[in-house]
Amino acid sequence: MEIKSAVFIKGSPTINGVFEDGLPHVAFIGRSNVGKSSTINALTKVKGLAKTSGSPGATKHLNMFLVNNKFYIVDLPGYGFVKGGSGRRDTLHDLIEDYLAYSYEGKQTIVLIIDAKVGPSNDDLDILEMLKGHGKNFIVAVNKIDRLKNAELKKQLTNIQSLLGGTKILPYSALKKSKIAELLKEITA
Repeated sequence: MEIKSAVFIKGSPTINGVFEDGLPHVAFIGRSNVGKSSTINALTKVKGLAKTSGSPGATKHLNMFLVNNKFYIVDLPGYGFVKGGSGRRDTLHDLIEDYLAYSYEGKQTIVLIIDAKVGPSNDDLDILEMLKGHGKNFIVAVNKIDRLKNAELKKQLTNIQSLLGGTKILPYSALKKSKIAELLKEITA
C-alpha cells in the first residue's frame, strides 16, 4: 500500500471518542525517545506530521493521524522517563493501558518499537506481555539499526529475538529510512 495522504486529526488525553468511527487503528508504542514519531513521519513521508523531540516524554496524548482516509495511525505516549514526575508518568501509563485494554470491534494493530542498541527493556517486556494478555494483533519493530555495525547488529538482533521468546521482529531505521517499506507492508497487510 502506498500512503498518499496523512493528516493530524486530534490529540486526546483519554480514549473517549478515539474508537467512534470503526476505522482500523495502527498504534505505535515504545519507551520514550525510541523513535515512534520519527517512524510515523518516515512511513507517511510527511516531515513533521508527528512532532519529534529530543526530550523524552514529549507525547502526552493519543495523537491520531488519518491515513488515505482509510485508517488511523495512533502515536501513543512513550513509557519510561517522563518530565513531570511520577504523577505524570502514572497518568500516561493509565492512558496507554486504557488504550491497549479497550476491546475494539474494528481492526487494531499495535507496533511495539524497541531500540536496536539498547534491546528490550523491562517495560518493553511488560508491554509485550500486556499485548499478549489482551489478545492484541501486534508487531515488534526494532528501530535505530543504523547505530550498529553489521556484526553488532546481527548479534543484537539474535539477542533481542531470544529475549522476546521467538516473537517475529522487523528491524529498520526511521532516520535512514532503511527497511521502512517492509514495515509499511507489514502494518498494512
